[in-house]
Amino acid sequence: MNSAHTIGLFRGPEITPWLDDVARLRVTVFRDWPYLYEGDLDFERDYLAAYARSAESVFVLAMQGGEVVGASTGLPLADDTEAFRQPFLDSGMDPEDVFYFGESVLLPAYRGHGIGHAFFDHREAHARALGRFGWTAFCAVDRDADDPRRPVGHRTHEAFWDRRGYTRQSGMTMRLAWNEIGRGEVDHALTFWLRGLGPLR
Repeated sequence: MNSAHTIGLFRGPEITPWLDDVARLRVTVFRDWPYLYEGDLDFERDYLAAYARSAESVFVLAMQGGEVVGASTGLPLADDTEAFRQPFLDSGMDPEDVFYFGESVLLPAYRGHGIGHAFFDHREAHARALGRFGWTAFCAVDRDADDPRRPVGHRTHEAFWDRRGYTRQSGMTMRLAWNEIGRGEVDHALTFWLRGLGPLR
């Protein structure tokens, strides 16, 4: 695999032409552990519509030969659904002060080339440039350490997120249901990770 790639940034209405590409990537990448998601493109388009409606959203796309091979998204938390905002309200945090990172999805062949860091760099820079956010945040699914479906040798992203300055908030959890492969609709816990949006390092 040629590791050469380009990074494209698309903001607000500019993201609309890319919704189907990101929807397909979500279905592909989230099929693997730890999400085990039996994807549905119609649902994905509906989910991503919140980003298309937000004037301050961002898509960071990794491209190779004109093909989107990775995507990372963000929008003001206040522009997302109530389910995402409620844990912050319950913790006494104003959603208006938080820029939310939706996902980072990258095809396996393109991992290990710094794209993950680029995804965070560009989203944090976008949030910082908007000039009104004190925090960036994302959430990740909670899985039991002894889940028999966990692949042998699987490494979590927690060390990477920690190095990026994010801290897991054990008291801030939301519930989402999705279709798991072979299990149908299952309710899941997802816990938030936060970082104060300080000066660019």
